[in-house]
Amino acid sequence: MSDSHSHDHDHDHDHLHNPHGPHPYQPDLEDAPFTHCQLMAEAVGELLIEKDVFSADDLRAMIELIDSKSPAEGARLIARAWLDADFKARVLENVNDAATELGIDAGTIPIRAVENTDTVHNVIVCTLCSCYPRLLIGLPPDWYKSRSYRSRAVREPRTVLKEFGTHIDDNIEVRVHDSTADLRYLVIPERPQGSETMSEDELTSLVTRDSMIGVTTL
Repeated sequence: MSDSHSHDHDHDHDHLHNPHGPHPYQPDLEDAPFTHCQLMAEAVGELLIEKDVFSADDLRAMIELIDSKSPAEGARLIARAWLDADFKARVLENVNDAATELGIDAGTIPIRAVENTDTVHNVIVCTLCSCYPRLLIGLPPDWYKSRSYRSRAVREPRTVLKEFGTHIDDNIEVRVHDSTADLRYLVIPERPQGSETMSEDELTSLVTRDSMIGVTTL
């Protein structure tokens, strides 16, 4: 292989796997300095490890567990609630305990269920950061963490819902629930019409992450 051929290969390397041209520049997280909250989180983690409250392996395992979660567990809980009125009552009373009945670990932070009806539509937001029932419905989407959603969902929820393609009639009340570090929320969507003969597995497949946040309906 000649030197000139090697030079050309190196020069074109960025384009080999992208026939449409180079990717637009995307800054890494490390390009920006740590925020106050990031510094505090790292300091607290290091302190708890130092004091043997938990080990670095425990922390890593928990992060991996959270990262592995998807909306599937929450969808299964919703489907069971649709089918079993007594179970739904227990979900509305205590999501964490009801999840345990299904063998789902929803964590220790209390989760409150709010039910959509023909007169009320619920929307979840965290105005301060991104508090969210991760063990039930996976990692929060980027838009949930955005400043725009966190502020506008409170001020103009109907407008935000329309941007998700969700049109709520004027005679339906829209309630916005602000999650915190001490309390998370989960929306029980209205059961879709025509699903009366569906099995639990079929119903589970209908439930989406966004419907459990409340920005969409089914």
